Amino acid sequence: MSLSKPRQERLVVLTILGGLALNYPLLALFSRAELFLGIPVLLFYLFGFWLIFILLMAAILRRKGGEKP
Repeated sequence: MSLSKPRQERLVVLTILGGLALNYPLLALFSRAELFLGIPVLLFYLFGFWLIFILLMAAILRRKGGEKP
């Protein structure tokens, strides 16, 4: 499957943002001994980010109606 240039660029940007979001400075901000909705803040951040990352990837890769498979 060949991706169009704009899709490739969006995926590269999303991957770079994902790498930055899962790197030391941001993880250190959420590494606390506090709970949010009964879940440790760091785990809430990691799983929340993971969910948003997957949803954004799906939105980028979703086929438009006029494209051929």
